[in-house]
Amino acid sequence: MANEHAPQNVMEEPGEIDRLYDRCSDLMRELLDGLALAADQPRAFPEIEDAIGWPRRRIASVLGGVSHLRHTEFGGRRPYHFHDPRNADSGRWEMWMDGAQARVARRAASLAKLARRVL
Repeated sequence: MANEHAPQNVMEEPGEIDRLYDRCSDLMRELLDGLALAADQPRAFPEIEDAIGWPRRRIASVLGGVSHLRHTEFGGRRPYHFHDPRNADSGRWEMWMDGAQARVARRAASLAKLARRVL
């Protein structure tokens, strides 16, 4: 997508996305699941929070919480894309997963649910 913020930090490898999904917090997994439901649709944080049923500003908190993991284990890469406010239709930070990332996240969510049933 044109004018994406820091596109060099976007994860593309399915194994890397799987590993982050496995290692991150439950809240981060909930965010990734929510992004995967609307693949290729950049949305402002409040719109995503509404869709997930979260209070305002939770996304910022969750992203801050996963920052250390992303930087120490994944070189700062992330399984989603950003538009900064200057380049976003909404004039706010927007994020989204592309179709390939969403497929990996949905598969990881399904495997995690299956693993919980087995345990």
